[in-house]
Amino acid sequence: MAMPNQSNAISIERFPASVTKVLFETIKIGIIKSNLIAMIAGLSMATFVHHIPFFDKIGNILLALIGSSLVIGAAGIFNNLYDRDIDSVMKRTKNRPTVSGIIDVWSGLIMGIWIAVGGLVALFMASPLSAIFGFLGLFLYVVPYTMWTKRRTVYNTEVGSLSGAMPPLIGWAAISPDVLHPGAIALFLLMVIWQMPHFYAIAIRRMEEYRAANIPMLPVAKGIRRTYLQMNVYLVALFLCSGLFWSFNPYIAVANALLSLGWLILSINGYRKKQEDKWARSMFIFSLNHITVILLMIVCYSIGAPLL
Repeated sequence: MAMPNQSNAISIERFPASVTKVLFETIKIGIIKSNLIAMIAGLSMATFVHHIPFFDKIGNILLALIGSSLVIGAAGIFNNLYDRDIDSVMKRTKNRPTVSGIIDVWSGLIMGIWIAVGGLVALFMASPLSAIFGFLGLFLYVVPYTMWTKRRTVYNTEVGSLSGAMPPLIGWAAISPDVLHPGAIALFLLMVIWQMPHFYAIAIRRMEEYRAANIPMLPVAKGIRRTYLQMNVYLVALFLCSGLFWSFNPYIAVANALLSLGWLILSINGYRKKQEDKWARSMFIFSLNHITVILLMIVCYSIGAPLL
């Protein structure tokens, strides 16, 4: 890994911070953090429904945390390496280390492979099924999404959402092999459906950047009205998904229903005002609040309820 030229005026104390910043940008630390919340929701729900004390599985939990972080980080590295050409023309990505040359291709590739292997080994130690879901998430993100559909079809978001829905299954499998349990299926569907309006909002906000990079995101290829209508279809599906959580906890089911309904109302009212950037930004922020509230409710209830 080659570091950029540093001015002599920069103190040596700042050098480690620069290394950390480069590493975090390369592995996409923000994506790791958000996906870990979903993974923890999966494993905590599994401990609850199978009546397993949370801290009795602390070894598996730590391995799942470490393994998931590494595998997601590896996916970020491979994505950054492959997308160097399009990242260079997009404002929010043009300064990534893989674009600027701070991380060269071979260094990034070697780092990504080692991190991926380490992550999969850690997941395998938690449970072989966790490793399978970890590999599946990595593969889906790098090959079908990054290398194939992202540059070719408006359905790239749907393909990418499958990878983004793997973390709760990784967590669940670290606790129990019963991944066909209704709770695991509910979490998987929640993540798949939620990602669609979330990433459509991002695509609208960054539409001109995607157009410049020739990426056929839905608003670029089909227009904002089509994206708006498709958003609403997924928001209705997200509302209907609430019923899947009723047997687990009615309050969580109601919370998801109310948040989904509020999101749909925001979508309709915001679009009518014809302020597309402001509307897309509010949709994006609401999406983050929505999934954070629901996942944290699942975690808190799963861990806390058995202690009461």
